[in-house]
Amino acid sequence: MNIDFNKNQDGLVPAIIQDAITSKVLMLGYMNKEAYTKTIETGKVTFFSRTKSRLWTKGEESGNFLNLVSIKNDCDQDSLLVKVNPVGPTCHKGTDTCWEETNEQSFGFLSELENVIKSRRENADSKSSYVASLFEKGINKIAQKVGEEAVEIVIEAKDNNDELFLNEGADLLFHYLILLQAKGYTLNDVVKVLEGRHS
Repeated sequence: MNIDFNKNQDGLVPAIIQDAITSKVLMLGYMNKEAYTKTIETGKVTFFSRTKSRLWTKGEESGNFLNLVSIKNDCDQDSLLVKVNPVGPTCHKGTDTCWEETNEQSFGFLSELENVIKSRRENADSKSSYVASLFEKGINKIAQKVGEEAVEIVIEAKDNNDELFLNEGADLLFHYLILLQAKGYTLNDVVKVLEGRHS
């Protein structure tokens, strides 16, 4: 990899640190050639500390290391995207990221939908909210709805109506997310099981 450490007078390039699993940006640091080399050799992300004027391996004092997964150079060869598996919080203030964000897996709209389901379960009136009414009826009714939607998607899979098939798939996934919350789980718990099987 050809990194242009000479582009800036101080010989430093910015290194964006990203969680390899959640894709959350954790922090921004700077590397010179020596920091980059040490990172590759040790598998622990090392920066050049501008305040300490020396190489600094993240976690050398706290134990909250950033274990290297991969490094990519950008199109101008003057900044790095460093993917890591963090050990503990990344920020020196004790937060997951330097922007005080929680480093959690996000599944885009599905995560938003989970939050809506949770909110309806906790706050909505069962007379005005379908989701709240299902939770009020209990686990048996919720499980029954998942079963019904599963049968319907199987039926639609045998036909040639793509729109109906996709709609039944959406219904099944929606009701499964409700069932997960009724059992005290989230989509992330299911993903962890799949990841465990993959490895």
